This record gives sequence, C-alpha cells and structure tokens, in this order.
Amino acid sequence: MTTLDRTPPAPARTATEWWRHAVIYQVYPRSFADADGDGVGDLRGITGRLPALRDLGVDAVWLSPFFTSPQRDAGYDVSDYCDVDPVFGTLADFDALLRAAHGLGLRVVVDLVPNHTSTEHAWFRAALAAPEGSAERGHYVFRDGTGPGGDLPPNNWQSVFGGPAWSRVAHPDGTPGQWYLHLFDSSQPDLDWQDPWVREQFRDVLRFWLDRGVDGFRIDVAHGMVKAPGLPDHVPAPDAGSMGGDAGQDTPPYWAQEGVHEIFRDWRELVETYDGERALCGEAWVTPMSRLARYVRPDELHQTFNFAYLETPWSAPALRAVVDGSLASFAAVGAPSTWVLSNHDVVRHASRLALTFDNPQGAGIGPASPALPDEQLGLRRARAASALMLALPGSAYVYQGEELGLPEAVDLPDDARQDPTWFRTGGERYGRDGCRVPLPWEADAPGFGFGPTGASWLPQPAGWSRLARDVQAADPASTLNLYRTLLAARAARGLGTGAVEWLDGWPDDVVALRNGDVTVVANLGDGVVPLPDGALLAASGPLAGGGVPTDTTVWVAARG
Repeated sequence: MTTLDRTPPAPARTATEWWRHAVIYQVYPRSFADADGDGVGDLRGITGRLPALRDLGVDAVWLSPFFTSPQRDAGYDVSDYCDVDPVFGTLADFDALLRAAHGLGLRVVVDLVPNHTSTEHAWFRAALAAPEGSAERGHYVFRDGTGPGGDLPPNNWQSVFGGPAWSRVAHPDGTPGQWYLHLFDSSQPDLDWQDPWVREQFRDVLRFWLDRGVDGFRIDVAHGMVKAPGLPDHVPAPDAGSMGGDAGQDTPPYWAQEGVHEIFRDWRELVETYDGERALCGEAWVTPMSRLARYVRPDELHQTFNFAYLETPWSAPALRAVVDGSLASFAAVGAPSTWVLSNHDVVRHASRLALTFDNPQGAGIGPASPALPDEQLGLRRARAASALMLALPGSAYVYQGEELGLPEAVDLPDDARQDPTWFRTGGERYGRDGCRVPLPWEADAPGFGFGPTGASWLPQPAGWSRLARDVQAADPASTLNLYRTLLAARAARGLGTGAVEWLDGWPDDVVALRNGDVTVVANLGDGVVPLPDGALLAASGPLAGGGVPTDTTVWVAARG
C-alpha cells in the first residue's frame, strides 16, 4: 500500500466521542468580553460570560490564541506557547476559566500555532544570534539569497498577507545575510518541521496544556507546516484563495505536503495517552474533499474544518453537492464531517451571502468595495443558512456574534485598521478586521457592554445597539432566540449523530432533507413552497400564507 492510499482501520468507538457531534463556539478573546476596561477582551471577561454560552446551547468553546505575543497579528504571532499574554491575563486566569467552563459542562479547545512563531520568540532570537548553518538556524527556514550577492529572495513565494514571503537579516557587522521564510507577516517566521528538535518542542507544548486539562487543540495552518523539498518557485492562479491551493492545478509547494501527516499521527498518539477524549481539529484549506479527508484518518486528526462548505455559494444544487461530498469523503475514513459558515478570517456570513462580487478569502470588504451587501438580504440568508447547517449530522462551529446576526463591520476608519493584510497590500485589501469587532452585549451600556469603560480596540458600529444580546434575548423572533431554538432541538433530537436523507418532489432551488424525525426545507428560490406536514420546530423567518418563502429554512417534526 502506498503512502497516498494509507488508511488504517477505524478503531472501536467509545460511547461519547463528543467531537463527532459537538457544536463548538469560537471565542476571539480580544473581541469577546473585556473585564479590566482597557478595550481589549481578556480571559476574566470570557469567564464572566460563559453562562451565556451554556444558555445558548453549545457544547464546547474554542479560544483563539491568548499566548504571550507582541500582537502583530492579533496573537497568531506567538513568543511563548506556555504562558498567557498580559493583555489577556495570567495562567491563573486561564485555569479559572477552564474550571468554570467544565463546571458548566463546556469543553475547552485552545488554538495552537505551529507553522510559525513571532520574531520575538526566544527560538528565533537565538537563530539570529547564531551563525549560518547552525542548529539554531535550522529550527527555521533560512536560506541564502539568489542573484548577485544573494540580493534576491530564495524563490518567488508571496506572503498570504501580501508582498514577498522572504525577509533578509544582517550579519553582526551589518552586512546582508541570509533570508528567512514567512508565509504570513515578516514578524512570523516559519518553523522548519523537518527538524526533530522543533517536533519535540511542540510535544512539550501539547503536554503543557493537556496537563492543565484542556479538551483539545485547533491547529492553525495545519496544511502549511511542511514545505516541498527544494522550495521550488510557484505562481498561484489568479483566483486562488490566500490560504488554499489552486483548483485544477498542482498543489502549491507550501501547502498540503505529505509530511504533515506524520506530524499528526505523532500528535494523535500523544493525545490518546490522556484520559477524557482530547480532540485535534486542523485548519486545513485543502481540496478536493477526498484529499482533505486524509487529514482525519483514524490515526490522525479527529476533525478538520470544512472550508468547502463555508465557501459554497447560496445555491441549492451547490449545497446539496457539498453536503453529499462531505459526508461521503469523511465517512470513507470513519470521521465526522464538520460544518462552518464564519470565523475570524472570513467576511461574516450575514454579509458574505449577500455579496454580488467575488471576494477571495482574506480580502475583506470596506467602503471602496465594488458594492456593499444588502443588510436585510444578508441577515435573511444567514439565518436560513445557519438553520440548514445546524440540521446536518456531524460537528458544527459557531463564530462569536453570528448568533446575534452580526454583519461585517464595513465602515472602519483606515487609521483604526490593524490587520497585517491592510498594511502589506498598501490598503488594496481590507483584510479581516471587519469580522473581529468587539461584541455588543447590552444596548445601553458603555461599549454595548463589551467592557466597563466603553473602550474598544476596534470601533463598534453605532447601529449595533439594536443587535445587542440583551435586546435580542427579549425578542422571540431574534436571531439569538433562533439559535437557541435550533441548538436545543438539535441536541434533543440527536441530529448531530443522525443521517441525511434527501427528499424528492421539491424544486431544484430547494434543499429538502430528513434527519431522524426532523424534516428540513431550505427555500433558495424566488417563490413560496409548501410547509411540510408535522409540528413546526423552527423557522428562520416569517412564513408566507402557511408556506416557506424565499431565503427561509424550516424544521418540522413528524407527528406522534
């Protein structure tokens, strides 16, 4: 059997395997809740708001990075993997958060950033201080330049954030030296995962957090940790997303290399030495789906994000196809499918689903975009899309604020933007700040309740007062209460462990399925379609004369 074909037999399943069906809520710490009033969210703020997540009905919380960092890329530039950045609190604050979450029945997943460190990490500082060819330099991807005097980068790779993926360092005497690779910002040098020393350091990092009691890890850039031998040149296709491959073309030499699978098999062995079903989820922008499924073979990761689903257009045939493809591909290796519509790297789906132009991942939207989304249309489609997603078997991810129907914050002042993409492209791409604006909790409180002082690291739109959680909690028709209804019904009826049965007799622009005793109809067409027989459990929007209007999803339970 070749490496490409290797799929070990699935082990016997335990009674729970929570990660197969869990709804996992992503907390972006700097924008969730601010306890100390400095305008940046923190761990104590998260702890204080955990009851709201329990009441929402999710099963687990994924925390984006809170490790020590200079915050050049909002914490994805780590300078110490085993401590908490002071802006977020202390290790004692983390331990208190973990205890509180577990006390509420919520599992906690932390974000691991293994592709790169910060330039301020002790490992990189040691590499800069060491001579060329040293063991310290070998922890990162240092190379000699090309051209006269080595004045040109080692290859033509471009950063995800724009501009060259290489920066040059100087010798102690100030003369130009080698170049180092950074697929992201120049402050985020890529580690060399061919180095056994790097692998052992991360085993220790995993153990550090597992010993504290975390329930799993989300792995940042899981498809980028290993580069092709020789680091060959590559020109991406014009329509290639910033984090993915080129559809119909060869895999870029910096994404989805075979060597990543060895790393994940090693990590799987490690986490399985711990009690309590610790889970690994990879951020892997890999196509096609059959290739992505190889990341979740029985001895590798437990989950990987389903970005093909996230990027599917608002089209019934396209949605049916991606659901079928997902379920088949993941089932072939004994893994659950995951479903996701928004996260901290993409335009919020309450805006994205109403866009009328192509918007590659990471580009963002802003005042000068070709057209701004219709907010009412976007929200109607977002509610319908969420109701469809939460009816599907497997594990679903909810990004903070989507349960409030938050749109992308479009009108951010240029001087407030902080995403490296904005700066590295000279303002040509807005980047991801618009989906990271701090949450509104109470309509009449300073900063809408984000913190006690009203300070906010990114400005909150004034119109968000009507979207605040306290306002929505009192409105039975709110997006918040829709999510509560859907999540309660999903749990009560076991939809996460169910199966999809497509229903015949519906128009092509309708997605109609049955999962257990629940019939789900999502109308993406222009007309009104009949409401299925049974007890109405949930509707993403008002019905029309007893029927299901456009951009609306209903859940109906079989009677008695």
